[in-house]
Amino acid sequence: MQDLYFQDIKKIRTAQWKLIKSQLQYCKDNSPFYQKMFRERDISLKEIQQPGDFSRLPITSKEDLQRFNSNFISVPEADIIDFVTTSGTLGSPMNFVLNEEDLERLAENELRSFKMAGVKMEHKVQITTTLDRRFMAGMAYFLGLRKLGAGVIRTGSGLPQLQWESIERFKPQYLVAVPSFLLKMITFAEANGIDYRNSSVKAAICIGEALRDSNFELNAIGKLLQEKWNIEIYSTYASTEMATAFTECPEHRGYHVPADLVYTEVLNEAGEAVQPGEIGELVVTPLQTRTMPLIRFATGDMLTYYEEPCDCGRNTPRLGSVVGRKQQKIKLKGTSLYPQHLIEVLNSFKKLDSYLIEARHDEFGNDAVTVFVPADFMGVARLQDYFRARLNVTPIIDLMELEEIEKLRFPKMNRKPQVFRDLR
Repeated sequence: MQDLYFQDIKKIRTAQWKLIKSQLQYCKDNSPFYQKMFRERDISLKEIQQPGDFSRLPITSKEDLQRFNSNFISVPEADIIDFVTTSGTLGSPMNFVLNEEDLERLAENELRSFKMAGVKMEHKVQITTTLDRRFMAGMAYFLGLRKLGAGVIRTGSGLPQLQWESIERFKPQYLVAVPSFLLKMITFAEANGIDYRNSSVKAAICIGEALRDSNFELNAIGKLLQEKWNIEIYSTYASTEMATAFTECPEHRGYHVPADLVYTEVLNEAGEAVQPGEIGELVVTPLQTRTMPLIRFATGDMLTYYEEPCDCGRNTPRLGSVVGRKQQKIKLKGTSLYPQHLIEVLNSFKKLDSYLIEARHDEFGNDAVTVFVPADFMGVARLQDYFRARLNVTPIIDLMELEEIEKLRFPKMNRKPQVFRDLR
């Protein structure tokens, strides 16, 4: 596969457009869903001759993928060799399947991501996320590291004691981890006299939680990690449906788009492209996928993007951190918020061991937000003032037993912690 990062921007766009047209033709020839859609909407690919024509194609929604899941499969069933599901953040998990070409593409994507973060063949990487439970990301990390030739330590999720024992035993230079779990590892190390600051670990490639704000500055959890453990931390962004990961380079100025593997658009509610720096919904067309190709798939993730070249020399666009899901937008007392805004305030307060955010409708149908904090927390009034100072509004602060908060944050069968519950 061709790595377009360092090419001239015109060459990048020309090469990407050829891949887009090839992907459209593949969908027309092989995808039952898109064959039906093109036929019913009288869409001729001959009319899609330049990038400006691409926006005329309909958006594919998560509901489409949920309702017509099997119609997206574009290869013979015998070719399918891996079965995964989405994380189901906003509902039931969806099936997603891959053939050999898709797994090779996945490995190539992750190989580039690891190389971007400085991983080399001689390094060892400890993967602290699950490789089972139908989780695409854990498998993708393993495939990418195997393709790179680096050493892999598959500890899986949880178990701080096993993580530290493995670090001591195998001396990895890199971890793959959720940021909040890194904090748990630090807490365990401090409680058990482990000299974590002088361990072999030099960097962590983080998933699941943002590390930086819209100005590329470390957010609260990122700052806390750097204060506690002065290792390099790289943020990444991905989803099962995209079958693509976006990663920071050492400049930490957004997630680089692998232009030969995915075409990205950031759109407003009217379906029009927003300007760089403005927030919109990420819409993706994964390129070179074969088993379940998607055209203009609306991810539901709200973020911004940047077009100017990066100081690292890469010229592809960059994505900013996700501020929330489109469906999770909150109108609290006249102020528009996304869950990440609330999470950032709570993480920066630094006096909470745990919390849970719930959004509901009040008796008038308006958005209401409650933040549950541990029952022994004594700083409710200070936290209310802190919210007011940071967001100009204050959610309801309520007390809950820590055990109950943790049970709701980590529901059974979920692969990620759920700090925000949308009950509207």
